[in-house]
Amino acid sequence: MTTLHEIVSSHTIEVVGAPNALTARMIERFGFDAVYLSGASLSSSVLGLPDIGLFTLTELVQHARHLTRSVDIPVIVDADTGFGDVSNVEHTVEELQMAGVAAIQLEDQELPKRCGHLSGKSLISTDAMCSKLRAAVAARSDDNLVLIARTDARGVSGMENAIDRAKKYLDAGADWIFPEALINEAEFEQFANEINAPLVANMTEFGKSPLLTVTQLSELGYAAVLFPVTLQRVAMRAVDAALAVIASEGSQTELLDLMQTREELYDLLDYEDFEQRDRTYFQGNSHDHE
Repeated sequence: MTTLHEIVSSHTIEVVGAPNALTARMIERFGFDAVYLSGASLSSSVLGLPDIGLFTLTELVQHARHLTRSVDIPVIVDADTGFGDVSNVEHTVEELQMAGVAAIQLEDQELPKRCGHLSGKSLISTDAMCSKLRAAVAARSDDNLVLIARTDARGVSGMENAIDRAKKYLDAGADWIFPEALINEAEFEQFANEINAPLVANMTEFGKSPLLTVTQLSELGYAAVLFPVTLQRVAMRAVDAALAVIASEGSQTELLDLMQTREELYDLLDYEDFEQRDRTYFQGNSHDHE
């Protein structure tokens, strides 16, 4: 697998969030460079919970492993606040490394954390976040693993503090910086001018940031552009519409043209490969295999 360091050295990457492994396979089929496991998406789509830090490390690692086993492209994982203090961060990095992820994102919010585009957030101190990042670096056994430091300071203490924190996070060992909830293109440009490191732009919908294009963000100097919950939002709107049809018509017939077919699903799952292996295992068996 080509490393994230190598990929972003040549172009700005589009990183699409996958609420499940099947969606991750489709993202890979479309030629995207990486898959994102969003904490908000894991909370809402898998557990039916709000994004306030309620899922466990075990649940995150299990879901990350589902994604890494399903695709060959890098998986970037949102590990929220690292599930505690420095010892917890060490454990988080060790577990996610064993799950095969390519990058781990840690943020500087206090628990209970909030969605990065909501008000009411609070931050740990810069020194505390730097301690977490030093712990993450110490726990990293693969130099190709990218450590992403997200700062939520823009919405709490202002742009100047966000930039200052980003510089200190880099000194503490972060590889990439993720400035959350910048409010206009000028701020994205200012951040890129001030920080000499690969930067992540979050193009989440209905938040504080404008929806800039990958081309715009590439020209500003961003290494990666996230679409963390886009597919989930589109899919849930489709589910809502389909339920309305079933409820009113008592049939799904008029939805058939909107569906992924059985054949398309089997193709995405490489179902034929499983069948071929199955037949190989039963060669020479005198009994028919059903």
